[in-house]
Amino acid sequence: MNQPDNNELNPAEASKKKHQLPNLKYEYDALEPYIDVRTMMLHHDIHHGGYVEKLNAALEKVPDFQNASALWLLCNFDKLPKEIRIAVHHNAGGHVNHSMFWRTMKPDSADEPKGLLREALNRDFGSVEEFKTRFEEEGANLFGSGWVWLVRTQKDDGKLEVVTTSGHDNPMMKGQFPLLLNDVWEHAYYLHYESRRPDYLKAWWSVVDWEEANHRFNLSSNSVEELWEAEGGVLPVT
Repeated sequence: MNQPDNNELNPAEASKKKHQLPNLKYEYDALEPYIDVRTMMLHHDIHHGGYVEKLNAALEKVPDFQNASALWLLCNFDKLPKEIRIAVHHNAGGHVNHSMFWRTMKPDSADEPKGLLREALNRDFGSVEEFKTRFEEEGANLFGSGWVWLVRTQKDDGKLEVVTTSGHDNPMMKGQFPLLLNDVWEHAYYLHYESRRPDYLKAWWSVVDWEEANHRFNLSSNSVEELWEAEGGVLPVT
């Protein structure tokens, strides 16, 4: 099931927008039976698309910040005019987090983490299985809506930790570099799993793209400035 190219829908209108909804690297139905096609369509097109649309609308009021990346806006929303801070915080976060979320999945993944990432998981959690258990527990216990992450910290020789964020906050707001994330907002799983969030979290391992996680782990050894640049941390022109 093919998805439309967002720029082809209305090229003139799309060219006016700073932030764009990214296309998926797989078809809508590619992650079944673990994530159903209807959820993927609504999640990507409606929910993520809505964050992008509302972010662009908020930024129309502040031309000086229209060249800022979504990540910069999320991490610096307190520098914006007060009347748009809440909208930018929520929608820039939704855009940044979902853009990474789509990249950390792929169809029929049977891979496991390899190399240095696997060594780090064994070092900091005891084993890959113990890491997965911790990740599932933290995701299941998060109250309300948010995200569960595997991050690399800037302390203890780059120790790996599992953290959660509420709403659409991102660990980079606290100087932690994300390697993997799962969306535990209800819209990510409710059509198929209903209220069974733990079942969704356990099934999700079947679509994790460990190659992407390995890539991000290798990237995380770079300097803070290089990490920021790699994540699209473009500064605004002011």
